[in-house]
This record gives sequence, C-alpha cells and structure tokens, in this order.
Amino acid sequence: MLYIVITFLFLAIVLYFLLGGADFGAGIIELFTSNKNKSRTRETMYHAIGPIWEANHMWLIIAVVIMFVGFPEVYSDMCTYLHIPLLIMLLGITARGTAFAFRSYDAVKDERTQNLYNHIFVYSSFVTPLFLGIIAGSAISRQIDLHATSFLAAYVYSWLNYFSVAVGLFTVALSGYLAAIYLIGEADNDKDVRRFIKKARLMNILAVIFGGTVFLAADLEDIRLAHFIFGNPVSLIAVITAFISLLVMWLMILKGKKKIIRVFAAFQVTMILLAVGYMHFPYVIMIKGGENLSLLSLHATAKTIDDLGWGLFIGSFLILPSLFYLYYSFQKKEEIV
Repeated sequence: MLYIVITFLFLAIVLYFLLGGADFGAGIIELFTSNKNKSRTRETMYHAIGPIWEANHMWLIIAVVIMFVGFPEVYSDMCTYLHIPLLIMLLGITARGTAFAFRSYDAVKDERTQNLYNHIFVYSSFVTPLFLGIIAGSAISRQIDLHATSFLAAYVYSWLNYFSVAVGLFTVALSGYLAAIYLIGEADNDKDVRRFIKKARLMNILAVIFGGTVFLAADLEDIRLAHFIFGNPVSLIAVITAFISLLVMWLMILKGKKKIIRVFAAFQVTMILLAVGYMHFPYVIMIKGGENLSLLSLHATAKTIDDLGWGLFIGSFLILPSLFYLYYSFQKKEEIV
C-alpha cells in the first residue's frame, strides 16, 4: 500500500503542475501581452480556465494531505526549513484567486480597482510558480541544513541559491508554455491562434534557456544533475521522448491541429517530472552533508498508510467523475449560450 500512496502523491503533483501550472501560466501570458490584445486574451483565458480554476488547487491539497498524514517527518522538515518560500507561494495563490474573482464578478467594475486586480493577478501568477519551482529545487539542492545554527543558514540559504532560483524560473517558463498551448486550442479565430502560437514559441524558447540555466547552476552548486538524469536509462528515455513529442507537437501546430497539441504538451511536462523524480526516488529531500529523507523509511505506521491508501482509492472514484462532469457541464453551458 505504501507504493500506492507514493503513486497518488506523484500523480497529485503532476496534475497540479499540468492544470494549476497552466492556470498560473495564463496570468504569465497576460503579463506579456500588449494592452490592445489583453481583453481578447482574458476572454479566451476565462473560457479555458473558468470551469476548473478553483478545482486545480485540489491536487495541491491532496499532495499536502498525503505528506502530512503519510510522511509526517518529511512534511515537518519541509515546512520548517522552507517555510518562507512556502508562505510566499500560498500568499500568491490567495492573492491570485482573489484578484481573479473580483475582476471577473465585481458588481461595480471601476477602472481603478480593475487595474489593481489586473496587476495583482498577473504578478501573483508569476510569483507563485516561481516559488513553487524554488521549493522543488531546494528539495534536491542539498542546501537544507538540519544542523544550522543561524537564521540565515537554516531558513534563507536553504532556498535562496542559484540552483533553486533557476528551477523557479524554469517552472515559470513551463507554466507559460502550457498555458499558451492550451489557449491555442481555445482560440476561436485565426488571429488569436497565430498570437498564441507566438506566445508558445516564446515560452518554449525561454523554457530551453532556463532549462540550460538549471544545469549551469547545478554545476556551480556541485549538484550532479546531468549525471543523475542522463546516467540512468529511465530518466534518459523520458527526456528523449519529451523531445520527440515536442517536435511532433510543433508539426501538429503547423498542420492546424489545435486540440491534440494539449496532449503532447502535457506529456512533455510529465516526462520532465518523471525524469527528475525517478532519479531521486525514494528520496524526496536531499539534505546538506549527505543525509536524505526517504519516503520508504520515513513514513507513518502501516495502519495509517493502509487507511490513507484506501481513502485515496475511494476518494478518486468520487472526485474524478465529478471533475469531468464539472468541465463537461461548463462546456455544454457555453454551447447553449
């Protein structure tokens, strides 16, 4: 049952990145959109993320619950030594959701307040995936020091380093890339399609640049990232298949097949997460000095893991059909209107 719980944890993280990441990416795309096209971008964005923008955070909640219940020691250390970036990320999620709701459903849409909501929305859409990536990078950077004797060493240098920031920027670029690809499929005219294709191309280039920066920063921080990814067959195959699917996806874009490209984009990001996750499994946090926090050894009692596993099984049969129906009902509603 332990491996089932770990599988649910990985799936929750992947789904949060694919759905929530694209959600954040919509705000990033808006941030880099000219004023004359912002209204069209917002309209397309509302159509794309409106039905599920709140439900996306369910996957983050599931991941947090799994960590808290199933792996309390790992959860405790992460929340202790990474509490600053975690707090900033949560504040970003809250600010973004609030701004999205107010600017969409405010009874009195005053221009001044709308501008305020717009600024909060786009900048929190940038900050949130940035710190999500910083947290992920910090987990494998070996900068978390359980024996630190100063505030800076314990709670700042654990995440404020070249590698973690590089992973954060890479996460921002990936989020924008996912959003642009998804928005291509939602655009209802050729002009918007071409505009979102340009955004997708830009975010794709930025993802490649920041991806290279991650490896450069890893070398500066003495993190053997390239060895771990390209040194084992599973991670190497995942990277190769992600690259091949990227080429196929752009071929599909040239052929005008807008819907199927979402599958390719989601597959690419999943393969990237698989490549990084597999190379460190079962270690979820790499500690300074050579210590590692393992999901296979630092888990709750067998009874707790069994109950958690069954709870996840039963919950998935209740949640997933409801989510599919939610999306289906919103699509039908728009068709009727």
